[in-house]
Amino acid sequence: MVQDTIKVLIVDDHEMVRLGLSAYLETESDISVIGEAENGQAAIEFCRSATPDVILMDLVMDPVDGVEATRQILALKPQIKIIVLTSFIDETQIMPALEAGAISYLLKTAKAEEIARAIRCALEDQSVIEPTVAAKMLRSMRRQEPKLHDSLTERELEVLKLIGQGKSNQEIADALFIGIKTVKTHVSNILSKLQCEDRTQAAIYANRHKIV
Repeated sequence: MVQDTIKVLIVDDHEMVRLGLSAYLETESDISVIGEAENGQAAIEFCRSATPDVILMDLVMDPVDGVEATRQILALKPQIKIIVLTSFIDETQIMPALEAGAISYLLKTAKAEEIARAIRCALEDQSVIEPTVAAKMLRSMRRQEPKLHDSLTERELEVLKLIGQGKSNQEIADALFIGIKTVKTHVSNILSKLQCEDRTQAAIYANRHKIV
C-alpha cells in the first residue's frame, strides 16, 4: 500500500506515555498521529467516526481493556491494524490479544524506532513479536500440545511403562495379574494410539516421554 502518511491512533491510560509516543512518531515523515484515547471505550468511539491505519493499543485499561477494544474495533473496521504495546508479558494477556486480532505484540521497553518499524510492518501485514513474548508463546504452545499417550487408558499406561522397561508379554501379564490375551490386546491398542509400528518404538516413546 502506497500512501503519504500512516495514520496512527495511540491508546493508553497514561497521558505521559501517549505524549511521549506522539512526540516521537510525529518526527517520522511517513507517520501521522491522528488521535489519542485514554481507554478501550474511547478508542472504539474514535474508530466509529475515523479510520486510523494502525492503532498502538495498551492492554490493562478501564472501563474497556485492550483485548475487548481490539475485538470490537476489528469487528467494526477489520482493515485497521492493531499493535499491542504494553508492559505485560503474562500468557493470560498475550494469547487473548493475538486471538482478538492484534497483528503485533510489543513491550513498552521497546525502542522508539522499533515501534515505528512495527507500524510500517503492520501496514504490510507483517507481524512483529517481542522476542520474550515469542518465547512465552512457544512455551505455552508446547504445554498445550496434546501428547499421543493422553489417549491411553490407565491400564494401557501401566502396560506401556512395562514395555518401556523391556518386559515381555508374559512378564507384563504376571506383573499385572491379567491374561496373556488381554496383554496382547492392550499392546495392540497402545501401538495404534501411539502410531508405533512395533513394541520397540513404543518402548522408545515411553522412555522419551518419561513414562517409564
